[in-house]
Amino acid sequence: MRRIQLLTAAAAALVLAAGCSSGDSTRDAKSGGDNPTIALLLPESKTTRYEAFDRPLFEAKVKQLCEKCKVLYFNADQDAAKQQGQFESALTQGADVIVFDAVNADAVAPQVNTANQKNIPVIAYDRLISGISYDYYVSFDNVKVGKVQGEALLAELTKRGTLDKGQLVVINGSPTDPSAGDYKKGAHEALDGKVKIGREFDTPDWSPDKAQQQMEQAITALGKDAIVGVYSANDGMAGGAIAALKRAGYATLPPLTGQDAELAGVQRILTGEQTMTIYLDYRAQAEKAAELAVALAYGEKPVAPAKTNNGVTDIPSYLLEAIAVGKDNIKDTIVKDGLYTVADICTPDVAAACQAAGIK
Repeated sequence: MRRIQLLTAAAAALVLAAGCSSGDSTRDAKSGGDNPTIALLLPESKTTRYEAFDRPLFEAKVKQLCEKCKVLYFNADQDAAKQQGQFESALTQGADVIVFDAVNADAVAPQVNTANQKNIPVIAYDRLISGISYDYYVSFDNVKVGKVQGEALLAELTKRGTLDKGQLVVINGSPTDPSAGDYKKGAHEALDGKVKIGREFDTPDWSPDKAQQQMEQAITALGKDAIVGVYSANDGMAGGAIAALKRAGYATLPPLTGQDAELAGVQRILTGEQTMTIYLDYRAQAEKAAELAVALAYGEKPVAPAKTNNGVTDIPSYLLEAIAVGKDNIKDTIVKDGLYTVADICTPDVAAACQAAGIK
């Protein structure tokens, strides 16, 4: 697999120029004096990545670059109204920069407009905010993520000889998350015309419980023997779908995709319950957002390597690549990069599967 190429040499130079330290007397913060304030607003905690990785990695990088910078942290618990209040609180508390992963990215233009009017830079993190101009977008190539998931599912169906033997169930992410729409688009690019889709769902809040209910509905509607594979947009929902499949009495689970490299998902891959996951390098994403936030707090604006159209304008963007992870490359990706240790993964109930996969 091709590793993430985060920075070109030129971009790396810009990042170094953008870094700050508490002893750097040649720069003045935009409005926070020597103590800039950076607000980080994340959308929810059902997906383990936000609290386990994004937040601590972001905060650590800001501290490394700028010891005197203050980070205001908010988690909206998948509540758009709550997040609106948090955004307003960040402004009230004097945020010089806002890093914003919106619960409903199609409905936050008024909040971003308020920040724009106050000359407070906004970085859209993970989810593209539509309908208004702002400073940066830091995410992954989400259409490609969905396509890679779909291709991995087709490869496993072909390997099992079941590609033309039945139908797929497709479980997409939240309809209020534009990233989910991109994953869906990429998945259909891979799947359409190659396999029949029997049932397809958009899953509010990326909820594993709702995904389980949807899978149960699909089994009832299509019949147990008709389902040959499941496209799940992330690992949490994959867990819900697997629970429904087990309850229905599947002796052998059909191929099933995921995303986020959640620990439970990685363990399911090793035990054969899940086919693959998408490993997103949260460190690269969080640290890039932190670098940009610090630069903006000090009145700098590095040149982004890409642009993404959000419906009204082209947003300067850093789009990182994702890695497909199956049983054969867990050790060379997730373990090697320190996302989890062998001890984290190889709990007693997974130890034999780890041994078989050469993870020890």
